[in-house]
Amino acid sequence: MKTDDQFATQAIDAAIKIGAVALLLIWCFSILRPFIMLLVWGAIIATALYPLAVSMHTRLGMSLTKASVLLSGIGVVILLVPLIALSTGIYTSAADVIVGLQDGTLTIPQPDPAMKSWPLVGEKLYAFIDMASTNLKGVLVQYAEPLKQFAGKMAGLLSSLGLGFVQFIISTLIAGAFMAHAEKCEAAFQAIADRLTGKHGEQLTKLSKTTVRSVVQGVIGVALIQSVFAGIGMVFAGVPAIALWMVAVLLIAIIQLPPIIALLIPIFIVFGTQSTVVAVLFLSWCLLVSASDAVLKPVLLSRGSETPMLVILLGALGGMAMSGIVGLFVGAVVLSLAYQLGTVWLGDEK
Repeated sequence: MKTDDQFATQAIDAAIKIGAVALLLIWCFSILRPFIMLLVWGAIIATALYPLAVSMHTRLGMSLTKASVLLSGIGVVILLVPLIALSTGIYTSAADVIVGLQDGTLTIPQPDPAMKSWPLVGEKLYAFIDMASTNLKGVLVQYAEPLKQFAGKMAGLLSSLGLGFVQFIISTLIAGAFMAHAEKCEAAFQAIADRLTGKHGEQLTKLSKTTVRSVVQGVIGVALIQSVFAGIGMVFAGVPAIALWMVAVLLIAIIQLPPIIALLIPIFIVFGTQSTVVAVLFLSWCLLVSASDAVLKPVLLSRGSETPMLVILLGALGGMAMSGIVGLFVGAVVLSLAYQLGTVWLGDEK
């Protein structure tokens, strides 16, 4: 009887302790929940860039802290440029449209007849632009509701894009702090892994770093390279709204689809507005950019562990559905990391 009483007392005591710990963890999670995605993305950036910080420390003689701060500052500047350009362009364009509508000076140029030859949408798009060029007010009245819906969707898209840039900037600053304290962060991660898995913390820490750097280099890095080269081609071809098309190429490439999908509309625009020679050269350049991942991915992915493309696709799409543009990047890396850790845990490591 005494044994039963002791067992009951110990069970109640254990339940109270577990409940208290669970309550504390839930409370902490609720407090940190708005920042979790930013912290995770900052940790991913720090893991990917830390070797570069070490290289700067070795070659330039600066401290790791200064190298980390410098890298973080460069990243912030790189992100601020398109954010400022996007904000300024939207404000200027919107102001010009409003002023033009008010004083009646806003006009739509006549479309190029070659637009009719565009597949699927050519004739309808030509008819719409032709009508708008001759009777803009009539078009605005006739298509008021669809145009209102389209404007709302575009405003939401641009707002999401701007918020994504702001989140990237914050995560880059967080990454600088992580890199400046990299040894302490790695020791803490390894201690947690040891606590959860016994004495495999060091192995899992190395695998985690390898996987993160592999995905960042082989997936996000390749997508960024393709986006930049696509932008270069669009500059020479005179494509409008280049920044938006570059973002589209980046997103399409990350979810493991051919970037040519995002370049179809710019190709149609060039064929409708430029000479045949320029259009053909631009088409060839786009095909080359789209096919470049066949060369870039094996080179960059060979530096780390292999992850099936389906895992990256599901991670990118799921992350974007959950947390927007930042989730697109974080989801691809996190699910790839979970796949590699799960493979080791199941004993299927090759």
